[in-house]
Amino acid sequence: MIITKMAYPRRTFLRGVGATLALPLLDSMVPALSATSQTAANPVRRVGFFYVPNGADMENWTPKDDGTDFTFSPTLSPLESFRNQTLVLSGLAQQQANAFNDGAGDHSRGTAAWLSGVHAKRTEGADVQAGVTADQIAAAELGKHTQLASLELALESIDLVGNCDSGYSCAYMNTLSWRTPTTPLPVETDPRKVFRRMFGSGGTPEERMARMREDRSILDSVMEDVDRLQLSIGPADNLRVVEYLDAIRDVERRIQRTEQRNLEAPSHLSMPLGVPDTFEEHIALMFDLQHLAYQADITRVISFLIGRELSNRTYPAIDIYDSHHSVSHHQNKAEKKEKIAKINTYHVQHLAKFLEKLQSTPDGDGSLLDHTMLLYGSGLSDGNRHNHSPLPILLLGGAAGRVRGGRHIQYVPETPMTNLLLTMLDKVGVPTEQLGDSSGGLRIERSYLTDV
Repeated sequence: MIITKMAYPRRTFLRGVGATLALPLLDSMVPALSATSQTAANPVRRVGFFYVPNGADMENWTPKDDGTDFTFSPTLSPLESFRNQTLVLSGLAQQQANAFNDGAGDHSRGTAAWLSGVHAKRTEGADVQAGVTADQIAAAELGKHTQLASLELALESIDLVGNCDSGYSCAYMNTLSWRTPTTPLPVETDPRKVFRRMFGSGGTPEERMARMREDRSILDSVMEDVDRLQLSIGPADNLRVVEYLDAIRDVERRIQRTEQRNLEAPSHLSMPLGVPDTFEEHIALMFDLQHLAYQADITRVISFLIGRELSNRTYPAIDIYDSHHSVSHHQNKAEKKEKIAKINTYHVQHLAKFLEKLQSTPDGDGSLLDHTMLLYGSGLSDGNRHNHSPLPILLLGGAAGRVRGGRHIQYVPETPMTNLLLTMLDKVGVPTEQLGDSSGGLRIERSYLTDV
């Protein structure tokens, strides 16, 4: 980086050997942005799509009352402190996930249709077909301005192939994101690989493996640029840079500790480098990487598969030792329904921690949460019935002033979820006429999402 002026461009990078580090939005960048739409008063728009598997216990999910004075349900209670950034949207459906004479396979169809509104082709082979997803429509436009067009992340192994769900290819459950109707995008589960993709990596597999075993930080190679930068910016910007670098160091140290445990494991055990031992460590690292990606404007579009459909994960941290998928088939037994509600709530608790991090991070004239729009939910409603309406859906964040939360909205039953996706695309500056089975969409009216 060559310092030639006090007003830095938004896409300012610190560069070192094997590393490229984008900076967060600084006050000293605003004058350089004044000729564009990306100013502190008109910030960039970010969007995320977070998926949880196996549906939800809708009785514990859905608030009992509508409107602005609603009471948070037991499952959503961890979001109480984010009331003004939360919209609970009830009554939405993904009708294209229904069978249509294709028989079983609701887990596959639910994932494939969630962001596309397209009925997945039933096949076990390579001839998979679904639809372009909302995240990739957004990425095609928003990605023109960032280092990465989008990030596709997950927490569970996606190396399964062939038939995974009643004649449906595993590809349908392995990702949320489809670039074309026949091109599902691979997801990344390894925080180390995500980190290297964001901040740099070695040129060969051997070099990358050697870097994994190094004990020094990627930041060491850019510190000369950091020192020069800090001499030319004000105190507030200096503090922001220091906090940002500290956050990167913290993520990298946690990844290195995870790798060290794996490298020291007995040789007869096969343990993937970079993936933490527990769900809690893994989701925290992945959320922290997403926070850094948004903060540094590395990408503005993220999809996150918090769990894969048919997930058999257990949750010993909350005393759930039965598999997630098995308890979702609760057969209306109180004990199993209590367990699925507990898992749902646990996921929302981790979401709330991520929202807190976004809310506490300054971004222009607000926070990252103010300028981000996040969709959270599932492609199944009741996991026992395998239905796709009403879906558990949340819309979170302020979308740079384009969405105001603090309301539970009950839509007409079977309202296409794709209508919401059209609205989301419009609010991030990517207007789209049609998406899957959309019928005209939802719109912002009196600062709330309302049915057209």
